[in-house]
Amino acid sequence: MAEGISLEELQLAARNHGMPLEALRWDVTPIGLHYLLTHYDIPDVDPTSWRLEIDGLVERPLSLSLDELRARPSVEAAVTMECAGNGRARVEPHVVSQPWLLEAVGTAQWRGTPVAGLLEEARIEDGAAEVLFTGFDRGVEGGEEQAYARSLPLDEAFAGDAILAYEVNGVPLPPQHGFPLRLLVPGWYGVSNVKWLSEIHVQEDRYLGKYQARWYRTLKGETVNGEVKWKETAISTLHLKSFIARVSRDGNRHKVFGIVLNDGTPIKSVEVRVDDGPWQPATLDPATTANKYSWKQFNYTWNGATPGEHTLVSRVTDVTGKVQPTTEELEVKKTFLEDNSQHPRKVMIS
Repeated sequence: MAEGISLEELQLAARNHGMPLEALRWDVTPIGLHYLLTHYDIPDVDPTSWRLEIDGLVERPLSLSLDELRARPSVEAAVTMECAGNGRARVEPHVVSQPWLLEAVGTAQWRGTPVAGLLEEARIEDGAAEVLFTGFDRGVEGGEEQAYARSLPLDEAFAGDAILAYEVNGVPLPPQHGFPLRLLVPGWYGVSNVKWLSEIHVQEDRYLGKYQARWYRTLKGETVNGEVKWKETAISTLHLKSFIARVSRDGNRHKVFGIVLNDGTPIKSVEVRVDDGPWQPATLDPATTANKYSWKQFNYTWNGATPGEHTLVSRVTDVTGKVQPTTEELEVKKTFLEDNSQHPRKVMIS
């Protein structure tokens, strides 16, 4: 065993995997190729005895079986899920993690019942501020066994498009993706999408569990009046990102194909640059832009490619004016999470 690496960390690394970039040829990722990251062991949940408990600051606590949830109004949506560590993830000393490049992502067709409808039925009491989602997966933290959990602000749980998903790509959730029920928060990083859901607890206080208050946070410097101020923020919605996935020859020209990841905010433009040349407009595929929360595909025709090595890069801008940053612009960020920098790709033309 490697020095400083525990058996638990090795097991964790072995059961997590990324999505082969070849799978980008499908609009919806086959579930066996969808990226997967679990923090603890996959629990064995008996669906016949399983129930979802909704409690806390509610007037009407609920206890629902899977059949009762499936009988409720349902929605279906194509949603892209991305790991917050997707990008140029660094391996911290003595910690095993997936060296994600760009493959910690996947798009699936999810079906479930809206979270907001259940909260309305439970009737939230005054003073409530957060909704805590707890899974059946458990691990030892700080010497005590704890369940994995994440919270959402109350307004996001009500006003957002969050659903309790029980199907993916037309079939029941497989065990590794949260059977029998998981939270799906479209437009948010994967960490927020609690699997193997057991309880929804409405509370007044902020949730301070490990994977919310201590992990999955970003430290970034901001210059204010000539002085760098350090700001720590929690991981939440996806940061605007694009990357080039494939370059192929088409006669005397080359076709450049790429992907945009974002939080659902409409896209204004995507551009491609070859070597140090000017930015050139790429074309967004309208069939993919119609799906608010799924990845958007773009294409660019590269004419006049000369033999030798070239560097291609893309950048995306949304309708609010946000532009995908360069690597240099993200140097003020000290944690590897939320890396949405422009990702140069080198190709060899023969």
